Amino acid sequence: MKLLKVIPILAMLLVGVISSCSTDMDSSKLVVANSKYETTSITAAKKFAAIQPKISKLKGVNFGVIGNFVILSKTGIKDVYKSAVTVDVGASPITGAAILLKCDEVTATIYTVDATGRSNPDYLNLGAGSIGARTLKIGLYTWTGNLLIPTDIAISDSLTDVWIFQVGGNLDMSSTVKITSAGGAQAKAIFWQTAGAVTRGTTSHFEENIVSQTGINLKTGSSINRRIMAQTTVTLQMKTVTRPQ
Repeated sequence: MKLLKVIPILAMLLVGVISSCSTDMDSSKLVVANSKYETTSITAAKKFAAIQPKISKLKGVNFGVIGNFVILSKTGIKDVYKSAVTVDVGASPITGAAILLKCDEVTATIYTVDATGRSNPDYLNLGAGSIGARTLKIGLYTWTGNLLIPTDIAISDSLTDVWIFQVGGNLDMSSTVKITSAGGAQAKAIFWQTAGAVTRGTTSHFEENIVSQTGINLKTGSSINRRIMAQTTVTLQMKTVTRPQ
């Protein structure tokens, strides 16, 4: 009989102990869980804050003068009538015939290259493709094939004049040869345009802008005053390149 009485008492005590432990454990786990959650949240917030300056430092792309155009193409603009364009469009080097937009579709300006090109040179195939020891006056010079500059030449006229040299093939300049400006001619007003490769010999000096459809190779010790631009590779052999004035 006493045993029967003891068992209920022990059972109650055990229930009380178990209940108490269970409550304490749950509370402890909850506190730990909250602590971990808060720590994780703080860490995530710090990481997010850390990347904010990087995001805010991103700058927009500066298109420069081409920002005036909404469409620019090298080979043409196709169109299914009727489109509506309210900003300037253009194509180059392809002619305007490759722009299929109609005038009533564009409320701005359509820019194209001269469809006839520079077809009337002042000098055609001067020196039969080899020039040297010459003073070149203002004008448009055109060579249908390769051009060699074996000895020094000068480009001379006034401050307001422009020179354009078109070469249908390669343009080669021998070593130590110099092209200089004289009589007020400015390098920024002198342009060489080539279909083939441009090679400047060692220790040669060149003044003017070069635009080449192929590559441009400046050999050791050669120098240039102005710009070099190519549709393929530009090769510099121990060169110093500075911004033109």
